[in-house]
Amino acid sequence: MSGQQQIPGHPTAVNPGPNSRIPVPASALAGHQFLRGMPEAHLGLLAGAATLVDVPAGHRFFAAGRMPHQFWLIRAGRVALDMDVPGRRITVETLGRGEMVGLSWFLPPCQWQFGAIAIQPTEAFEFDAATVLRCCDEDPAFGYELTRRVLAAVSHRLQATRAKLLEASAQLA
Repeated sequence: MSGQQQIPGHPTAVNPGPNSRIPVPASALAGHQFLRGMPEAHLGLLAGAATLVDVPAGHRFFAAGRMPHQFWLIRAGRVALDMDVPGRRITVETLGRGEMVGLSWFLPPCQWQFGAIAIQPTEAFEFDAATVLRCCDEDPAFGYELTRRVLAAVSHRLQATRAKLLEASAQLA
């Protein structure tokens, strides 16, 4: 993931290494699966809260129980959502290109419910959650648009978690 990176609508960026941050133009967000079809003005609001990050495999984005301050949209790589169960840690779901990492920032009590770790080098758009929430409050149309997308991701995540828990309970029987 390091070296030359081309961001659509942005000059070639040189990524100096892990955890580097590059500002993101709205045009770069437009092609992400999670944001596809979002009005340009709304993409502009998100771009104001976004940076491009490059993280190595093994990087822990967050741990369950902590307070969220950001969320990510994956451009490349894979991220495992995990949780501790008695005696071990299980992967609930593996996320990849086009998916959102981190949903707990959106609604109170604003506490991570899972952990997330990069299982491959991962490139993602990172968003400052407080800035995005402020934009939702100031622009109700944007807030509604983002809410619909986040709720779709929550629904998918609930189904994946349910399936994994059923699988885990069957193994214990």
